Amino acid sequence: MSEPTFYVTTPIYYVNSVPHLGTAYTTVAADALARYRRMTGDDVMFLTGLDEHGQKVAQAAEEHGVGPQEWVDSVAPEFRAVWDLLDISNDDFIRTTEARHVRGAQAFLERIRERDEAESAEREPYIYQGHYEGWYCVPCETYYTGDQLEDGDCPNCGRATEFLVEDNWFFRLSAFQEPLERLLEERPDFVQPETRMNEVASFVKSGLKDLSISRKTFSWGIPLPFDDEHVMYVWFDALLNYITAIGYGSDDPDETALFERYWPADYHFVGKDIIRFHCVIWPAMLMAAGCEPPKHVFAHGFLLTKGEKMSKSKGNAMSPQDLVERFGVDAYRYYFLRDVQFGADGSISMESMVQRYNGDLANDWGNLVSRLFNMTEKYCDGRVPDCGDAADGCADDESTELVELQAIAGRLPSAYADAMARLEYVGALEATWDLIKQTNKYIEVSMPWQLAKSEEDRDRLDAVMYAALEAVRIAALFTAPVMPKTSAEVWRRLGLVDDADAGLDSLVHDLADRASWGGLPAGSTVTKGDALFPRIVEDEA
Repeated sequence: MSEPTFYVTTPIYYVNSVPHLGTAYTTVAADALARYRRMTGDDVMFLTGLDEHGQKVAQAAEEHGVGPQEWVDSVAPEFRAVWDLLDISNDDFIRTTEARHVRGAQAFLERIRERDEAESAEREPYIYQGHYEGWYCVPCETYYTGDQLEDGDCPNCGRATEFLVEDNWFFRLSAFQEPLERLLEERPDFVQPETRMNEVASFVKSGLKDLSISRKTFSWGIPLPFDDEHVMYVWFDALLNYITAIGYGSDDPDETALFERYWPADYHFVGKDIIRFHCVIWPAMLMAAGCEPPKHVFAHGFLLTKGEKMSKSKGNAMSPQDLVERFGVDAYRYYFLRDVQFGADGSISMESMVQRYNGDLANDWGNLVSRLFNMTEKYCDGRVPDCGDAADGCADDESTELVELQAIAGRLPSAYADAMARLEYVGALEATWDLIKQTNKYIEVSMPWQLAKSEEDRDRLDAVMYAALEAVRIAALFTAPVMPKTSAEVWRRLGLVDDADAGLDSLVHDLADRASWGGLPAGSTVTKGDALFPRIVEDEA
């Protein structure tokens, strides 16, 4: 029997600028989910990439005195470098200038045209020629009607818009009014969180208007397969990456097999500002071509500093590289998934990052690992003690503290799974920290430093040390999706893996089973190592 599949995507990011905290936030969240699903045994496809066409890209290239292809080729490595820095485990990286995407996008349009011709006696064509007069925001690459503007400017970014008069090709979005209403009614979890679903449902019910899907006034885009004087509207082009990356439009049986295996996607992760493209236009496009819509679209909120959305134009954007240099990769990943509720807007600051680092990572987790591994070297000759039947908790410790520790460890897999099923990273990490804090409490109450003073307490010392080490082993399993390097390093120090560079998601594919109490083998060599998270002095941050 084949493994269940799980396909998760980020948006493809626009190459008019380098990666920032917002793009990194989406990507880290998708990565944590992908790593978790690999650890549960799923066959995961995790896609990210770049949107490299459109008027804005052509303008950026011109401003830099180079051609569009040269410009996007210069920016693409910067995204790859940041994703490598943030330990992103994507399985593929799609660029819309790649031949596979161009081929697939053109094949998609041809498929709709074929269906138009085959069903011409029953309905009007989904793709047709028409005349467009209206407003267009180049930075957002978005069409607007006059009543959607705010004082004549783009309602999304606040910049000036252009009035366009063009003869273009159109997509008959209005034909999908009822099908989209039915989709939203029959699948109430299609758009997440619920507040976003309400927004999308309201937008659809207000009435859908046909969409211009081509441009003729510039050439940086994918030519329409049936009219090479026009290039594809950048959003129509970009949305197709989710299927062209897994073989749509290919003649290669191995590539088309990917599409059959992974589509429909389980989750598209997007920012709330692009929800209508993904939850209205995209499913309508797929319906027009005879493809299934994705299973879920999750639209998260904005990262805010001092109550404002971060942006380069406002001068309040922060660099992932700067924060990683200050706090480290895993602390960076932890902060954004622990301090910001995924789906809502979240305020971030250097002060809160230092507090979260020192409190959760340095004090709770890092200190637990350091002191416990030090005691293991001092009291157990650097090896996991043999305390008898570890699965039953070791006979020489019948304390209520151990019972509670095992109970929390036993509840963790299901609590974590429930939280991740709702994409509540905060809840998943809180459940993990319940175990970490209880382990610290267990050590304080059991006082292994006192037990080590008497040979008569040797068996109880072994039982206490084993239980604490086992709790750390289990906790590291559940920190792994968010903090892959640190978790693998903890396992390395426990003598469970040789290579700390490989995330536990590459080794563990039966998470609930591996989290069963008693899985830590007695006799394993435990290495002290340096502090995982050296405490930060706040006036140095």
